[in-house]
Amino acid sequence: MTATFRVTLLGTGTPIPVPGRFGPSTLIEAGDQTILIDAGRGATIRLFQLGVPIGRIDALLLTHFHSDHTVGIPDLWLTGWLSSHFGARRGPFNVIGPTGTEILMRHLELAYSRDIEIRMEDEKFAREDVAVTVKEFAGDGPVYENGDLHITAFTVDHGDAIKPAYGYRIDYRGRVAVVSGDTRYNENVVRYAEGADLLIHEVAMARKALLGEPHIQRIVNHHTTPREAGLVFTRAKPKLAVFTHLVMLASENVAEPCVEELVAATRETYNGPLEVGEDLMSFEIADIVTLRRPG
Repeated sequence: MTATFRVTLLGTGTPIPVPGRFGPSTLIEAGDQTILIDAGRGATIRLFQLGVPIGRIDALLLTHFHSDHTVGIPDLWLTGWLSSHFGARRGPFNVIGPTGTEILMRHLELAYSRDIEIRMEDEKFAREDVAVTVKEFAGDGPVYENGDLHITAFTVDHGDAIKPAYGYRIDYRGRVAVVSGDTRYNENVVRYAEGADLLIHEVAMARKALLGEPHIQRIVNHHTTPREAGLVFTRAKPKLAVFTHLVMLASENVAEPCVEELVAATRETYNGPLEVGEDLMSFEIADIVTLRRPG
């Protein structure tokens, strides 16, 4: 029997606190292993909705340090420690990320040290189950290997000042899923995603009326436009391309682009299989990629 290889979009949103799209987070289930890529706002809520125990995450992988990708870490770490069925972690909370991850996690340990002390005294929780282990990396290459699951980090370009920034390639039993991370149009994404079963890519878009505004242009310049993403998809030729982290920009007077506009702009450069991600949308990867919509 073939072990399940499933990718679920827990959060497809941005820093904008809208209820329909939680912060960036992607769940990887490969056989008996459970990996999270980024922990944006509400990641624990989405895991609970799926019935995935928060304390059973084998490793959290970080793409970069923007707050919308990391603000859910304390919730994932500490809620996973609780003794209830949705937590009950046994052993340390494992975090893998680029250089700087150690500093992030040690300061979180310091920030929540009083909470940890209280729960150990009051609820008799074990310190070893709230311990944090950190593995840092500083370049392209393997970052997680366990049995048939192999995860490779690759550098991307999220802007001159936003470094480090990485994407991930997940290989499992001859199947491949790729998560771009936050990036401009980037050759490394094409390289690592070539022929992948599933390519999950970020995107940013604004209507023409907004593109002349400097702060809007700054944001767009840190991301990949639909037309550029289409070029990536055309060159990489995945079995299925999926948008996540939808940076759909708006103002008080100009509405954000709709999904139909996003797809139409992508179709200028790409005519292959395409889905616009939604929170809790999942993909089972086998000979074909099977999409399951939320609800």
